[in-house]
Formats: sequence, C-alpha cells, structure tokens
Amino acid sequence: MKQGSPLAAKGQVNMGQQHFDVVIAGGAAVGSAAAYFLTRDSAFSGRVAVMEPDPSYQHCATALSAASIRHQFSTAENIRMSLFGTEFLRHFGETMSVEGSRPDPEFHEGGYLLLATPDGMPTLHENQALQRSLGADIALLDAAQLAARFPWMQVDDLAGGALGMSGEGWLDAYGMLQGMRHKAIAQGAIYMPRRVVGIDHQRGHVSSVRLDDGQTVGCGALVNCAGTGAPALARLVGIDLPVQARKRSVFYVQCPQPLPGCPMVFDPTGAYFRPEGTGFIMGIAPPEDQDPESFDFDVQYSLFEEILWPTLAARVPAFEALRSGRSWAGHYDMNLVDHNVIVGLHPAIDNLFFANGFSGHGMQQSPAVGRALSELIVHGAFKTLDLSRLGWRRILDNDPIIEKNVV
Repeated sequence: MKQGSPLAAKGQVNMGQQHFDVVIAGGAAVGSAAAYFLTRDSAFSGRVAVMEPDPSYQHCATALSAASIRHQFSTAENIRMSLFGTEFLRHFGETMSVEGSRPDPEFHEGGYLLLATPDGMPTLHENQALQRSLGADIALLDAAQLAARFPWMQVDDLAGGALGMSGEGWLDAYGMLQGMRHKAIAQGAIYMPRRVVGIDHQRGHVSSVRLDDGQTVGCGALVNCAGTGAPALARLVGIDLPVQARKRSVFYVQCPQPLPGCPMVFDPTGAYFRPEGTGFIMGIAPPEDQDPESFDFDVQYSLFEEILWPTLAARVPAFEALRSGRSWAGHYDMNLVDHNVIVGLHPAIDNLFFANGFSGHGMQQSPAVGRALSELIVHGAFKTLDLSRLGWRRILDNDPIIEKNVV
C-alpha cells in the first residue's frame, strides 16, 4: 500500500467495533466493480465491506437500465472508459470465473446508430474523428447508405448517421452485476444488507459509519456508490452533491415485421429502440419541464402513447402495428451540472471517495470507474486511465464538461 494512499492517512480505530479498510456504500455495478478491483490488487491486503440495502437489486439502476454500451461520446474520458468496458465484457467469463463457473453477460455487439438531420451531421463528423483516433470503430453513413443498409427505416429527413461497427451493443446487465459481485466475494469482499445512515468524521477525515441496524463500523476509506441515494450520503458530511433522481421508463414491444440488422438506434428526437429477444425495447426522456426529481417506479404510459410511439412509427413504419408488452421504470442519478460522472475525492474530506452522477452511463462505465477507484484508494493516484478531469474541481469551479452526445 503506497504512502500516498488515503488508507495510510490519519485516524484512530476503536478496537471494540468491527473495522474495514474500505467500506463501499452501494453494491450495484459501480460498487461491485470497485470491490472486485480492490480485492484483486496485489498491493492491497485490507478488508472490504460493501453495504447494499437491496440485495435483490430489483430497484437498482443497473437492473432496470436499457443495458447497453457505446463508444460514441464527444469526451475522450467517456470514450476510453467505454472502450475498456467493451474489453472487460469480451473477457468477462474468464475473468469472473469462480470455481470453474463462468458467468455470461450475453454481450451482443449489435452497434449503436446515432441518426442526424443536416444540422446535426457536423457534430457526428467531429465526434467520429475523436472516436476513431482513440480506437473506436465508428463509421459514418449518408442517407443513401442508411436506406440501403436499413430498408425498414424512413430516412427522408436525415443527412446520415454514425454506426458502431464493433464494440458497441447490449447485454444482460443483471448478469454482469452478479458476475462482478460473486467474484469480489470470492476474493474476500464482504457484502452486508445494510444502509449507511451516519458518518462519523472530524478534521476532514471519516473514521466510521453507522448502519441502519444500529451497528457502527470503522473504516479506513468510504466510497459513495449509492446511486440516487448518493446526495443524502454526501449531506451526512456537509457536502452538496449536485445529483438528482430522474425517472426513465422502458417499453417492451412486439413488431409483426422483422427489422434485419437492427442496431441500438437513436433518433434525432432522442427516442431510441433496440432488439430484445423476439421484440424491441424503446424509450425517450420526458420533456424537460415534465422531468422532476422522482423516486417512484410508476411507468409513464402517456409518454409512450403521446410521444414515443408516434415518433418511432414515423421513423420505422412497421412500428405502426407494434404490440406493447411488459414495461418498467428505473432511475438515473443525474448530474445536474454536466451529465458526466463525478469521481474521486472532495477537498473537504480526505478519505471519502465519490462515483456519482453517471446520468445513465453507470453500467457501461462501471468497470473503468471501479478500477479508477481502486487505484485512488490503494495507490493514491490514477494509474491506467487519468480521470482527473471528471473530479470535483470542475463542479466546485462551475466549469462543466460539455458532452455533445448525451443520449
């Protein structure tokens, strides 16, 4: 363990209480990735506890997401994180194998297709140049090429689109989460069905956390991976985390006509759809003035009837005859400043790490962020991918990172 690591920082341990070197609040994709990378680091020999109040994961964003991964961002750090996520998934079964059992996240590299009108095409060109320079396999197609490749799509109003030729696609997010969780446990991490409800700290240092069952647990470092519960956790130490819960509904439909070669399609309106089993899933964000903070799981059926279905039926005429099936709602931990993750230490506390505000990208960025957190905790610095620009400084300075491909 490096001397610059927060685990070597000040703090007294009460020997009468249980103590962990690292306590992770939140055990979904990001928290489990952090636990996995910590427990596999040869420079770390400490104890890791993951506090996850919902061990069924039925309400976590990972399990309720559209479960996809893309490289089509305009920010280099986002591209690099998702490129790592793809490689992580390609070797997932081997890496996460426990006693010969190889989990399969069923990663299907079906690609993302971001459609653009004439006004949006210059942005796709600019983004594709950066994406390809970093190793992403993205092709630009004009309207005629789109019509030839996807004859089931209406393209009259389009100038073209950007298509991921490899590395992008969708997967079983719950299977990915469980694979990382089981591997972390096999490597020594302890998962507890508890919620952190109090943080004991003084002089800018966390010494212990209080749990919802009345226990007090000592810790050398605390990691906030609590998703939509992250702001409440931050407030326990007087930190204002600019994250709110935003509800997103996902609709499963059957279409009587096949759509050969269908990727994950994003319309210029923000509506999306992709294959799922024998049907499709689809969704769209509500209008901004109808998108308040929300913690319920009520599906927004009016959004489907009034906006989503008409929009996508205009893009794919076969969707006029679709039949709706099971639908569900989940939540994004939305970063209100710039929709990008906040990762790392806040200057007010020297051993409280944040990984929050993913704004819908948490599952795909979880391997890279989990690795980054483990490096910060064990080595005191980013080692493989520098995510410094995604830290607290930009938030405190009100200097947002503008991600042009927020979808």
